[in-house]
Amino acid sequence: MERFVPRQVFEVSESITRSYFLGHHNTALRAMGKALSNIGLVIECRDSRVPLTSVNPLLESALAGRDRIVVFTKWDLCMPAPAPQWNNSHRLLLRKFCERAPREGAGRTSVVFTDKGKPTSLTELMECIRQTAQVQDSLLGLRALVVGMPNAGKSTLVNLLRRIGMRGLNVARTGAQPGVTRKMSTPVRIMVPASEPPPSPPADPHAFPARFANLPPYEGVGEGVFVIDTPGVFVPFVSDAESMVKLALVGCVKDGILPSETVADYLLFRMNLRDPSVYSDLSLPTNSIHEFLDAVAIRTGKLLKGGVPARDQAADWVVQRWRRGDIDRFGLDVVAMSNIEAQTFGRRDALSGGETLSLNQARKREKLARKERYAQKRAARRDSGG
Repeated sequence: MERFVPRQVFEVSESITRSYFLGHHNTALRAMGKALSNIGLVIECRDSRVPLTSVNPLLESALAGRDRIVVFTKWDLCMPAPAPQWNNSHRLLLRKFCERAPREGAGRTSVVFTDKGKPTSLTELMECIRQTAQVQDSLLGLRALVVGMPNAGKSTLVNLLRRIGMRGLNVARTGAQPGVTRKMSTPVRIMVPASEPPPSPPADPHAFPARFANLPPYEGVGEGVFVIDTPGVFVPFVSDAESMVKLALVGCVKDGILPSETVADYLLFRMNLRDPSVYSDLSLPTNSIHEFLDAVAIRTGKLLKGGVPARDQAADWVVQRWRRGDIDRFGLDVVAMSNIEAQTFGRRDALSGGETLSLNQARKREKLARKERYAQKRAARRDSGG
């Protein structure tokens, strides 16, 4: 049997859509800007599996001048276990990236890594929020905006902070697809004022799961702390096709915007580079997405009439399993000093007047890309005699 050799390059059509900037994204961005005068802290969520690709310059520009906590969410889904050395080095590099990255205006930046399965990982975040509230000492309490790309874990984070700080029920809707939150929420209290005693856990165990029980109650601080959930905001235009596929794979882009086979093929490509044995219960090692999806469809019973493999269904199934961490766990960005420096310099150029896309420029570029894709489809039909 020949030794399996994985692909070293992923070939993706440059004609795939590279925009997911929807109308409510722009509306949310404007609403955040209007609310900024009452905001003392910005909590920016970034998916740990795409810590560099998920940076959104629009948010950084719109919310400049405020203290910021960058929260790398879903940390458990990007970390091969057990890997303490990888964990420490990865965190150090990402801290350097956030601290060195240029920003418009003043404001301090802190970095926190969270795992919703480990409530203790939220302790550092709660302490950062508490310290900010104490320093600002506002008569109306600290108000924090929770922002980020679509499906980066913002609403989940709001619910966790509420449960830990107030011993309360969930207050924000969550979902596996982006776009569940369509407008800014009302302020949600996560810490009581200093004049009030810390809240006690409710009697209902479903309202306060046992995994939170060992965390100490958070005593009041200042005039209290409130967080405001916001809709995810996508970038106007993604610079390269592979980055768009990465964002689709982690769920920042609604399923169906990119072809499901393309997204699954990229996952297959990345799994093969790591270790093809991670999907050995589904398929033999292969570089062919059709062979892989056919094997997955047969293994999972996703078949059409006559036993034909339902490749789209198989693609969706395997992508969802990876997103949940059921098929390996790894990040998609190469977090190395060279990449961090390249992205840092690129953002500095943009802030100093270098090339950056406005919303109108992004829309114009996407319109041209759609025309090109349409022309290619017409040419293909003409060549095939259809």
